[in-house]
Amino acid sequence: MARKFFVGGNFKMNGTKESIKAIIKNLNEAQLDPNVEVVIAPSHLYLPIAVDAVTASTVSVSAQNVYAKPNGAHTGEVSVSQLKDLGLNWTITGHSERRAGGESDEDVASKTKAAIDGGLSVIWCCGESLEEREAGNTVAVVEKQLAALAAKVSGDDWKKIVIAYEPIWAIGTGKVATTEQAQEVHAAIRKWLKANVSDAVADETRILYGGSVTAKNSKDLAKQADIDGFLVGGASLKPEFVDIINSNQ
Repeated sequence: MARKFFVGGNFKMNGTKESIKAIIKNLNEAQLDPNVEVVIAPSHLYLPIAVDAVTASTVSVSAQNVYAKPNGAHTGEVSVSQLKDLGLNWTITGHSERRAGGESDEDVASKTKAAIDGGLSVIWCCGESLEEREAGNTVAVVEKQLAALAAKVSGDDWKKIVIAYEPIWAIGTGKVATTEQAQEVHAAIRKWLKANVSDAVADETRILYGGSVTAKNSKDLAKQADIDGFLVGGASLKPEFVDIINSNQ
């Protein structure tokens, strides 16, 4: 089946009330490819502003993180039901910057399952460090992350998951995996899904590339058979985000 192209914008810990509104105004007024699903993720503080500001029919708002447990005595955390209460339908889980802060593969899988059970769709992130790539362990690392996810989710859960492959060494560094390197890992992820989950999940799951994606490199990346879109970091704060969204035209 044809997988709908998907572009996520992870604003990370950036932005002000005014800058978030300006970014969204630009998206609302731009000629966006109607065949691309766009999801933007400002910090938790600005989620209500973003939800109210978005008018473009192809743009949705996501959280950058969520807690695995329901409402209760969890100071500083945000629950799935609270995100739903704001009108959100998406969250990111397992971004490498959070994994580096101590989140395990199992923690990320638990958050992902909690999010799906609570009615959210998930951009689930995976990827390897420079040391792991240089040791030839890229695919093994990603497969381990996938196995932890597959231990917690099953069946129709997979329909709510978009996978984002982000080589950690390429995030915010200006280094980009070559189109061949990116396609190779995306193909390995799809092969793993086919062997360990199902043919349907392998065929239908969208796999995004993230790691210093820009308007300059997005068109070549978008041409690869197993790259179904992007999770964009710094460039999602700039006007060129529109060009990245339209890179599959």
